Amino acid sequence: MARESESGKPIEPVYGPEALKDWDPAVQLGEPGAYPYTRGVYPTMYTGRPWTMRQYAGFGTAVESNARYKQLIANGTTGLSVAFDLPTQMGHDSDAPLAHGEVGKVGVAIDSVDDMRVLFDGIPLDRVSTSMTINAPAALLLLLYQLVAEEQGVSPDKLAGTIQNDVLKEYIARGTYIFPPKPSLRLVADIFQYCRAEIPKWNTISISGYHMAEAGATPAQEIAFTLANGIAYVRTAISAGMDVDDFAPRLSFFFVARTTFLEEVAKFRAARRIWARVMKEEFGAKNPKSMMLRFHTQTAGVQLTAQQPEVNLVRVAVQGLAAVLGGTQSLHTNSYDEAIALPTEKAARLALRTQQVLAYETDVTATVDPFAGSYVVESMTDDVEAAAVELMRQIEDRGGAVEAIEQGFQKSEIERSAYRVAQQTDSGERVVVGVNRFQLDEEEPYEPLRVDPAIEAQQAERLQKLRAGRDQAAVDAALAELRAAAEGSTENVLYPMRKALKARATVGEVCNLLREVWGAYVPSETF
Repeated sequence: MARESESGKPIEPVYGPEALKDWDPAVQLGEPGAYPYTRGVYPTMYTGRPWTMRQYAGFGTAVESNARYKQLIANGTTGLSVAFDLPTQMGHDSDAPLAHGEVGKVGVAIDSVDDMRVLFDGIPLDRVSTSMTINAPAALLLLLYQLVAEEQGVSPDKLAGTIQNDVLKEYIARGTYIFPPKPSLRLVADIFQYCRAEIPKWNTISISGYHMAEAGATPAQEIAFTLANGIAYVRTAISAGMDVDDFAPRLSFFFVARTTFLEEVAKFRAARRIWARVMKEEFGAKNPKSMMLRFHTQTAGVQLTAQQPEVNLVRVAVQGLAAVLGGTQSLHTNSYDEAIALPTEKAARLALRTQQVLAYETDVTATVDPFAGSYVVESMTDDVEAAAVELMRQIEDRGGAVEAIEQGFQKSEIERSAYRVAQQTDSGERVVVGVNRFQLDEEEPYEPLRVDPAIEAQQAERLQKLRAGRDQAAVDAALAELRAAAEGSTENVLYPMRKALKARATVGEVCNLLREVWGAYVPSETF
């Protein structure tokens, strides 16, 4: 009996040339580094150097996270990836009532430039690439990073990295939104303009399908909804007066890598092909870099199990290999104990070592796009592409990504897929090793890493000292400038925002001011 892919397409027992019905290799594939980039965005891919090896880390205080970053760098990490706690992601200071119980739990607490300074103490920001997983308050964290770099004597044009800055997927799948869609998109466009002028090497957005996939999206849904969001961001920037080739080369994407290895490889190849065509044909991009879908990959956190957690090492290795064979530009491999708690130092090191084995002990870096011409992978690439394009058409029929989000389209489609997977897992049709088959009678004991609850009080004390020691008149004046810019419609808000943060305004103070001006998003319950 034929199996189905995660996107609902049949997987045949045997593939041959007949599977590629209208396949013209010269049109569909091309060469590596050439339009439509099916075979990769660079001609040599990993034959010159491997992908950037990132490890997503951050917990507790800036002091603790700084120590973990230094350990990762010492172990060979080539790029840092910062996890922020929920209060920071939601634009609340650590001493805000809504922050109670969450400070430092799922990431590092960053309340001001003082915390950011400690976070990167002793780490030369002109020699490291930093990715920050932050969305609604992305502008603030980027500006704090720039301020700390300038204190180190590093000019902004030397900074390299990425902010996630993908607010649309928050309304679909993740929920760490602050402002309504319209001002949120304005903030995204302001970031595009600011970085082009001030931080030219920075990737201004990482348009994310990862969180939608973790919520239950199929591979086809993941790339369709992600690319539809990307189209919305491009339209926003063009409406703000920017030329597509002025900002599109700095767009980047963020996808998941699941254990369904073959379809994941096909998914990445299909996504590149769709994006190249959209940028060239719909937006008239002339710069080849505007048509390249460059992306970061993280292995699938939702597929990690608390049962027999060491089995996650195997899952992560398979998922990481799928990302590499799919042509990722950077990769984070999850630690095997993340289904239980924050990763221990040993687990984080093993996750990094997994990437290093793939890069230096296998031969997957010896050639570009090893699966090119594979009957099964080329057929699956076509299938995923067709399914994704159809979903993108349905979004366009609803008026575009924002309108479809407001109608609940993407969310309902993801929930339907998630329910199907849950039913298959509960029935045993979908095997999860250690969960519904091959269980142990008794799990081995495991001592997780725990965050000290005293961190919340420590952060509150730091904030009290900050407020007592700063020039409050300068803070008030800078915040007043920011308010005036936010109330208008033409001024880029990042310039007065940087002034306020430099005067030691807090993340919460800046976000609360913008809440007053722009409002806070309340999701519709009508769908």
